[in-house]
Formats: sequence, C-alpha cells, structure tokens
Amino acid sequence: MTEATIKVRESGPYLVKGPLKLIDADGNAYAAAGQDVALCRCGGSATKPFCDGSHRRNGFHAAERAPAAG
Repeated sequence: MTEATIKVRESGPYLVKGPLKLIDADGNAYAAAGQDVALCRCGGSATKPFCDGSHRRNGFHAAERAPAAG
C-alpha cells in the first residue's frame, strides 16, 4: 500500500495525496475520500471538511514551515 502524503499549501488547503479514508466524528466515511483531496483549513468552506476555494476570498493567511533538519 502506498502511503498518503499531506502537503500544507501556503494560505491554502491541506492537499492529501494517496489512498485514504476520511471519517466524520460519528465514524461515518465521506464518499469523496479515496485519492487526492483538498481539506479546508481556513474555516470558510461551504463543503467542509473539503476546500471550496473560500480561502481566496476570506483573507486567510498562513505560512507554516517545518523546522529545518539539523
């Protein structure tokens, strides 16, 4: 099985690539899960937990970076 990767986009969604199963708080699986999804992190999406591009309109800004290996 290939592992999933999550890319933190600057001021955008989490891009999840690879096989995955996305489960809600009640244990139900989302039908859209499977491969390559964009997850909202701005809080403005009308299709949460999925991104609908709201971050472009609501002024969301984030620029997290992983600490440098050393």
